[in-house]
Amino acid sequence: MIVEVYRPREMAKQIGRLIASAKSGDSLALLVAKYLTDELNYLKGLESEPEEDTATLKRVRQSGKYPIWRLSHGFDKDAAVRLICWFPPESNEIVLAVLYGDKKKVGDVFYDSVGARADQIIENWIRENNWHGNKF
Repeated sequence: MIVEVYRPREMAKQIGRLIASAKSGDSLALLVAKYLTDELNYLKGLESEPEEDTATLKRVRQSGKYPIWRLSHGFDKDAAVRLICWFPPESNEIVLAVLYGDKKKVGDVFYDSVGARADQIIENWIRENNWHGNKF
């Protein structure tokens, strides 16, 4: 199955700035870009929405209206990259809802607003795609 990864315009800009910083020699940006690339490749390798948590991909308990998942990497003292995504039922797309390039700076406070932020991006994707899949 071909999986397409949707990223909102603002996230695409954020990723572009990250790549530019990495290319200019910023070692933290390079590390974050590596983790982000690994997480995106993991997503692209999925056949469907997971049925259970894995070490890399876990359900977010603080989900809002839509069930969202968190991708992460193993512990790194220098960075903690988190990618929040949603798997629209009956779709070959994965919606990237939130990217946090360095969660290490804010810790678990990051999750306090992740559900509401993800809901906004997911609802924009639904409108843009005129999607009428399963309702929650």
